Amino acid sequence: MALVVWASLWLGKDLVLSVERVVIQRTFGTRHGPITRLMSPGDLGQILKPFIFLDYVESAGNAPQFGYHPHSGIATLTFPLTFDFEHTASNGQVDQVTKGGIEWVMAGSGIWHKAQALNGTRLLAFQTWFALPPSHELAEPCTQFLLPDDVPRSGPVTVLLGEYSGMRSKISAPFALCYLWVELPTGERWIYQPHHKHDIAWVFVQSGTLCANGVSLERELAVFADGNGALHFHAEGPCTFLVASATRLSQSLSLGNYSVHSSAENLALGEARIAEIGASIHL
Repeated sequence: MALVVWASLWLGKDLVLSVERVVIQRTFGTRHGPITRLMSPGDLGQILKPFIFLDYVESAGNAPQFGYHPHSGIATLTFPLTFDFEHTASNGQVDQVTKGGIEWVMAGSGIWHKAQALNGTRLLAFQTWFALPPSHELAEPCTQFLLPDDVPRSGPVTVLLGEYSGMRSKISAPFALCYLWVELPTGERWIYQPHHKHDIAWVFVQSGTLCANGVSLERELAVFADGNGALHFHAEGPCTFLVASATRLSQSLSLGNYSVHSSAENLALGEARIAEIGASIHL
């Protein structure tokens, strides 16, 4: 039976409403060499959209190769923890992302890109995909790269996207969400109160053992019941984890090999565009 934590929300001066947030799903993901896939558009992405994909990269020695590959209809966020890498887009733009910085790519109507690690002996990173709303899924692609000093940090919390405790990401994302990286020492307790309009939330424990709303997690992704009640965390040892909340997107997900769109018609447009770009670049 799932364990329950009750969060109290004050309504007016006198009325208190208690809201339970149980852990409703847990997964260790599927490992493919140095990459653990924790979420895909065809599984947890269906209930956690705009979050539709999460890869955790953990490689010792030779870095995994990410050669030219296309996307459309999505945005991607890459967060390298221990290494720097070079990003090349199909428009010829080349950028460098340093550890603790962020790469943000809004693929929109279609883009090809590749990445190459530049250093490091133990490579740790996350890549997250987001379903773009219909207003943005066929827009011109764009990229944004943040240096570590441009990524908001305070205490144990790093803001990857959205806003938390007066800190706001410099990335302008077209959806209502908050995406955080948290580092807690042994015994530390931390409470995350999602925005009142956020109805989905999840956590992935990258290292250590974390108690989340009464459930002990280790190297797992856990999904909380819908609602906006508080999430209570307790580090049973030194812990690092991702935690996210958002307003769920109502759109359907039409899936291609490299694309995710809100309809079959838009998927066809996106796939046609990335095929056109692919024919014009040297792969």
